[in-house]
Amino acid sequence: MDKAHGPVYRLDVMRHTFFGYSRLVLAFAGFAMLVLLLTGCGREVLDAGYEDEMVMFSETSRIRSLDPIKAGDVPSAHAIARIYEGLLEYHYLDRPYRVVPLLAEDLPEISEDGLTYTFRIRRGIYFQDDPCFVETGGKGRELVAEDFIYSIKRVADVRNASTGYWVFRDRIVGLDDFRETTMGEGEVDYDMDVEGLQAPDPHTLVITLTEPYPQLLHILTMHYAHAVPREAVEYYGKDFINNPVGTGPYILESWQRNYRIEFVRNPKWEETGRIERYPTTGAPGDEEEGLLADAGKPIPFIDRVIQYKVGDPSTQWLMFLRGQFESSGISRDNWDAVLTEAHELNEDLIALGIQLRSSPAMFLTYIGFNMDDPVVGLSSDPDRDRRNRKLRQALAHAFDYEEWIEFQNQRIRKPTGPIPPGVAGYVERDVPYPFDLERARELLEEAGYPGGRDPETGRRLQLTLEIGAADAPDVRQGVELLAQFMDRIGIAINPSYNHWPAFLEKLSRGQAQMFQLGWVADYPDAENFLQLFYGPNRSPGPNHAQYANSDYDRLYEEFRTMLDSPERTELAQRMADIVIEDSPWLFTGIPVLYGVFHSWLENFKRHDFPYGMSKYYKIDVDHRREWQAMYGQ
Repeated sequence: MDKAHGPVYRLDVMRHTFFGYSRLVLAFAGFAMLVLLLTGCGREVLDAGYEDEMVMFSETSRIRSLDPIKAGDVPSAHAIARIYEGLLEYHYLDRPYRVVPLLAEDLPEISEDGLTYTFRIRRGIYFQDDPCFVETGGKGRELVAEDFIYSIKRVADVRNASTGYWVFRDRIVGLDDFRETTMGEGEVDYDMDVEGLQAPDPHTLVITLTEPYPQLLHILTMHYAHAVPREAVEYYGKDFINNPVGTGPYILESWQRNYRIEFVRNPKWEETGRIERYPTTGAPGDEEEGLLADAGKPIPFIDRVIQYKVGDPSTQWLMFLRGQFESSGISRDNWDAVLTEAHELNEDLIALGIQLRSSPAMFLTYIGFNMDDPVVGLSSDPDRDRRNRKLRQALAHAFDYEEWIEFQNQRIRKPTGPIPPGVAGYVERDVPYPFDLERARELLEEAGYPGGRDPETGRRLQLTLEIGAADAPDVRQGVELLAQFMDRIGIAINPSYNHWPAFLEKLSRGQAQMFQLGWVADYPDAENFLQLFYGPNRSPGPNHAQYANSDYDRLYEEFRTMLDSPERTELAQRMADIVIEDSPWLFTGIPVLYGVFHSWLENFKRHDFPYGMSKYYKIDVDHRREWQAMYGQ
């Protein structure tokens, strides 16, 4: 899942982003919240009217959409997962990660050939009440198997420009044919039969694959496979992205874009007697850490989730210290004040009951090159193609990892290729293009730019880098450092700053020459990273580099149907070698995520796939109120 990245990597309860995907999300500044803080009335405003409720306050980045088929970014995915649900989810506590039923009664029956998956849909699950349900007078109806079929068809519909069709492309019998029909000018026929998506009765869903797809259960945990009612899409039309209608634990109460979003308990759960429970088992050590104290109790615990968009790191940090947020990232500027040289929390914060969490993430940050661009990309002219590749490799050799890591407060590791540690298929290896200015200059000359200049014009080579964090100061500092790296070999980097939604739109249209981004694992398998270089997944799919290599594509098509094995790992490394040689990405880091939390936040355990996991969190309201009275003024 796409994630913005820069010098500030945040781990918090609402987004383990970019960290996770988001994976690491950067927050953006909100003037209104700054005013609240500076006037000294922030806490009173946040707490007003919620004395009798369990409320969680947090921060978020810009949310692109609340439509499951449109959100390939972490902030949107977190919001969507509070409202919508899928057949399956990850167990909250178990490690290694394990897929468990959510809206399905159980895991599916799978045919011996691995092609047919039969799901039994839970009975008594209802969509929230909403005016879109005209026939029932606004009362939410029961979930049925056809809702999943309709929702997957929406992802396939070309006109919807979904960011997620890559998870279904060439996978489900007849779905690509349906997609073809949506390319015409007439009305899309959502009643068209798709052989691989069948509902023999209202509570049975049968998915038939074109070939084995071992990752399917992981895919069905993603928001692209969440159930959406057809009535809502047709009732709201283009405004559906702002009017979500789901079966999840929360409903959207209000949304002031770029300022505040609020979710409240879904009253339909109580009305219909739906009861979901906190896990009764976990990983070793969970019980000792108190993570099973609420085993078997009904969820969600929290009545409201209220998020503010606060981009200035100093403002966000002060609000955390006043007890206005349950969690916070640690900005680069605050790093030395928060942590010791041993990366431990300082004693003053420990005395306040604040806790530190840190862990590596299944996450890569990178600079992407647009392979359609005539200067940095692929070319039908073999000589031009060779020279452009050498240019990309020269830029990689000019990237000073040691200085970059120091700038990042030692919060990243050197990347070794397109597969991060912790993901099946990762193999320890050396950095593919170590910092070497002499080699960078040699490659630059071979690329036709001696000293970084175009010999025909004598001018410096100018490259444009698109950034998705327009008002994040730490990001700008990081871009300035990157520009200094490239200036050493004579190349000028011209940054173009965008707000996150506009940035994603540029990537979807292939309008970036170079771009700074990250990818947080959607599921714990190398296929999730290797698919980022598969030719058919080019934008608006996740292959934003528009990379295409026929040898790579052939290997990927073989790889994606294989079960985990030494042979599969070897194939993954062959594909990684191709990517490293072609250099569509400049690998910049593997983040180690740090976050701080107030002790009144209970049941929090970092999750690499955290979407929807906030239903397990709990707030000790009395503890928070006492803490705020003592320290929060």
